[in-house]
Amino acid sequence: MPKMKTHRGAAKRFKKTGTGKIKRYRAFDSHLTGKKSAKRKRRLRKSTIVKPADTKRVKLLIP
Repeated sequence: MPKMKTHRGAAKRFKKTGTGKIKRYRAFDSHLTGKKSAKRKRRLRKSTIVKPADTKRVKLLIP
C-alpha cells in the first residue's frame, strides 16, 4: 500500500502537539471585528484543541 499524502489545506490549519492532540486556531477573527468585544477578540487569538469527535477525521488528513 502506498504512503498516504498529507492534505495540504489541513496541514496549514492544524498542528500536532507533543502528546498527539491536534491544535487549531479559532474562526471569526479575520474581519468584521469592530463589533466584537476586546475580551472576545483576545480569546479568538489563542489556539485550542480539536474536539475528540473530530480528532479521528483530522488525524487521517495529517498522517
